[in-house]
Formats: sequence, C-alpha cells, structure tokens
Amino acid sequence: MKYKSTRGGGSHEYYTFEEALLRGYAPDGGLFVPTSLPTIAAECLRSWSSLPYPELAYNVLRMFISPSEINDQQLKDICNKSYAMEEFDDASFIPVKKLGSAFIAELFHGPTFCFKDFGMRPAINLLSHFATLRNRATTILVSTTGDTGPAAVHAVSEAANPLLTIIVHYPHGQISEFQRKQLTTVNSKYVKVAAFEGGGDDMDWPIKETLLMNGDNDAANGERTFCGINSYNIGRPLLQMVHFIWIYFRTVEQLGVEPGDMNYKIDMVLPTGAMGNLTGGYMAKLMGVPIGKLCAGVNINGENRVANQVLNKGEFHKKRIQKTLSDAINIEVPYNFERIAYFVTECNCSLVKEWMAVMEQTHQLTLEPDWQARFRLDFDSASVTDDEMCHVLRIGSATLNYVADPHTAVAMAAAEKLGYKFTTESSAGQIIPMVIIATASPCKFKEAVTVALGQDGWNCWKEKNFPVRAQKTIQMKEVEPFLYPWTEGASLKDVQSLWRQMMLDIVSNNFSLSHELR
Repeated sequence: MKYKSTRGGGSHEYYTFEEALLRGYAPDGGLFVPTSLPTIAAECLRSWSSLPYPELAYNVLRMFISPSEINDQQLKDICNKSYAMEEFDDASFIPVKKLGSAFIAELFHGPTFCFKDFGMRPAINLLSHFATLRNRATTILVSTTGDTGPAAVHAVSEAANPLLTIIVHYPHGQISEFQRKQLTTVNSKYVKVAAFEGGGDDMDWPIKETLLMNGDNDAANGERTFCGINSYNIGRPLLQMVHFIWIYFRTVEQLGVEPGDMNYKIDMVLPTGAMGNLTGGYMAKLMGVPIGKLCAGVNINGENRVANQVLNKGEFHKKRIQKTLSDAINIEVPYNFERIAYFVTECNCSLVKEWMAVMEQTHQLTLEPDWQARFRLDFDSASVTDDEMCHVLRIGSATLNYVADPHTAVAMAAAEKLGYKFTTESSAGQIIPMVIIATASPCKFKEAVTVALGQDGWNCWKEKNFPVRAQKTIQMKEVEPFLYPWTEGASLKDVQSLWRQMMLDIVSNNFSLSHELR
C-alpha cells in the first residue's frame, strides 16, 4: 500500500506508510490518502465480527501497512500494547447501549476518557516503532482544543521512548479545567505543554510551516524530525476506521442482523470539529461496511458551523470561532474536509487542489449545486446552540437516565433535529437504525454539565459515575505551562511567527539530542 497527496503530489507522487505517518502534511500542502481503498467483503465482515478489538485493529491496519515496513508480529505487538485491557475501564472497549429508540456508542472508556485514545495510542506507538528503527529523534507538535492533547501526552509518556518527545499547545482559557489538568499534571521528561493567547486554530500555521520544512525523513541518524499527530495525520483516520467497524458489529449484533448485509445500513450521528472522525467513518463506509448516512452535529454559537454549512449548503467559508460549552469541536477550518472531498470526487486530485487553492486564497469556497447534491448522498448535518445542547442533556438525564458530555449532547440534539426521535421509545417513521457516537466522558466537562443540569445534577452524576482515575488527576499538582502571548497591535501572521520560534526554542532547550540517543 502506498500513499499520495489529496492534491496530486507533483513529482514525488507516492509515499510509504512510514513517510506519510511521519510527515503529517504532504509536501504540496495536501493531506495523505491511500492510493486505493481495499474492499471489505461481507464474508470478511462476518469473519471479523467476533474478533477482540486488538485483533480487529490488526486486520484493518494490515491492509494499509506493507509487511515490508512492519511485519506481522510487530504489528500485532503494537495493537496489543495500544489496546491493553488494563488501560480501559470497560471489557468491551466500546460498549454500545440502547438509548431510547436508538443506540449510543461510548468511546470514552480509555485512559484519557475520550475517543481520541482509540486512534492516538496506536499512532504514537507506530511513531515510536519507526523512531527506534531509524534511531531518529522525533518530536511531535500538537495543537489541541481539548481531547487530542491529553490522549497524545499520555501515549507518549507511556511509550517512554527517549527518541520520541512531544510539545502540545492549547488555547489559553478555552479548554475545560479537567482537560487542562490532564496536560499540566503529566510528569514526563518527554512531554512539554504550552498555552497560546489566541483562537483554537491559531497554532495550526506555525506547526504546519515547521512540518513542511522537514526533509525527506530518511534514516539519517541523529537528526531531529518533527511530526504532527492531529487528525490531518493519515494515521488518525485510518485507526479511527476500526472503531466504526466495531460499533457497526456491536449494533447489528443487538439487532439480530447478519454482518455485511447491505440491505440493512446503520446511520451514525457524531459531534464534529475537524472532521477527522467523520473521515474515518466515511472510509469504512466506502470500503464496504454497511453504514448509511454519516451525520455531523455542529455547535452554532457565533460562527462555529463550518462543517454544517459545507455539508448542507456547499459553503466552506472560514469564520472566527467563539467560545461555547462544547469547545472541543470549535474549529475554524475543518481540515479533513479535504480528504472527504477527495473521496467524494472519486479521487480527483486536480479538482481538490483547485478547491483548496480558492479556500486558501479567499477563505471562501462555494461548491457548485451538483457537488452539493453529491455530498448530501452520504452526509447530513445539523447545527446546535448551547441552549439546545443543554436542553437535550437535561431531557436525556430526566427521561433516559443518561448524562452525556456537551459534545455528545450536540450530536444528540442534532439527531433530534434530523428526525431521529431517540428520546422516546417510539420511533414512528424512523426506519434506519441510528447510533450516536459518544466521544467523551462527562467527567471532563464539569462546567458545561453543571450549566445544563445545575450543581445538584452534577453532584448526583459525580457521586455515582465519576471515574476513580479521573479523581486522581484532579488532585494532582499542576506544572505551569509555557505561555505564548498575543502581541497587541501585531498581525496574526506576526504573532504566529513569534510563537513558532518560541516552540522551536522549547524543543531545542528541553529535548536534547545527546550522544546517548544516537
């Protein structure tokens, strides 16, 4: 299996999995995609349906990683380490529960209580494998609006590979207190944390510029290379395909449907920010998993609804975000739209390159009506205000005895808007089964849940459900993060240039390339 850029790639068109994983962005600014998507036949789905999660992950990854890069035993070891049972609070990894007339898939029983653990842990372990194989110091650069960062620093800390380090950035004051503590209480010499005084996307340019300056990432000993692990990295959507396949299996299992039956498709509704999870689900669908509509739940306060606008109206217009009660999906430009566009256009690199050039130059891309209609065949979306999110969270608690985090509640409210009346047992008119993707535990969002349910509601949930490991995090002492200031009167680009230099200085001063590492 080889990889290429969504924009074509120019003279160097094809890359190995290692090259694609390590680069993050393609040299032409596009995102890496497989040169082809393998087909998963119904017979294969039936044979996979009873596999434990690590074995399912191995079988999916084996299709996308050549044995010449990672042999069978190495890949099995990586999967087993990434999904070690002691790191998860539920024996099924992702329990799929009945919720009214629908299902809810809980992807938050991992070490950092969010769905990012399922993609991040194996991605970090794959990077650690290649760093050791090449004897190459690798520093991961991350910008997070809440969940990516904690999952990444936990995985890097656990990998404990002197050749693999990370610096993670978050927008100051724009993540929850618990998420911040998940970052600032990690005691690892391989991890550094910085806060920046800007919007959630404002560190993207400094990181992308640094990644694009990497060389060919060959086996040159002793030279540091940089890698990004946000969902623009191909490793993330590839690995997130696994949990969509797992959720499909657990749903049809309860419905009494044979896996692979294309006459019985499952719709899925998920909270959506950068569209990475949506991309994983779409790739699984294109490979033959009987998934129906993929529905994006998007928050709407201020202008935070780009994903909704492009899926429903074909308007991919950059807008400044504003703080909401579901900040982890506050994204100005959902960069994985580029991958979705690549697959929707049947791998038309020229058209994708043209679209993204318009977006980068004008910040406003409007798709033609025929393409708008094509997107709506596979996707749907609804925008949700904070008030609507809080309302459905209260309804879920009162009528279904189920408390969700604010991002899952966005998906729940979006599902209601799209006609899935899951809050009652009656599903009149609802023919296609639906699963809500629960992406995080309420334990990470005390502030938002308290706004919705009140202090008594939060206290009641906490007393019965708060994870023991999460309580330990709250009680740990924080280490003050580095701070990237906003310079009054400076342009965004000038500020970003300063931040980039500060980031490189932190790496240089804290992650020494000593003789012992070479």
